[in-house]
Amino acid sequence: MKIKIYCTFPQVIIREPLLYNLGRNFNVIPNIRGASVTEESGFMALELEGSKEELDQALAYLKEKGVRVDTVEGEEAQESKESQESKD
Repeated sequence: MKIKIYCTFPQVIIREPLLYNLGRNFNVIPNIRGASVTEESGFMALELEGSKEELDQALAYLKEKGVRVDTVEGEEAQESKESQESKD
C-alpha cells in the first residue's frame, strides 16, 4: 500500500536522520516527492510504501518525534490506492 503525506519538521529535529530511521526501523520505503529545509523548519512531501501496519507504526514514530504529519487526500491518494489494488 502507498500513502502520500506532508511532513513539517520543527527546528529542534531538522538534523535528525528520521527518514533513515523509517527505512531501518520499519518495513517501509520512503520516497521524497519534494522538500524545503531551512535552519528554522523543514517541509517534506513523502510517498511511503509498505503494509498498513508498518505504515501506521512509521507515522506514529514521526508524530512521537514531533513531526506534523498531514495525509494527502483526494485524487492523488485515490490513484495510489487503485494502483495498489490492481496489483493485488
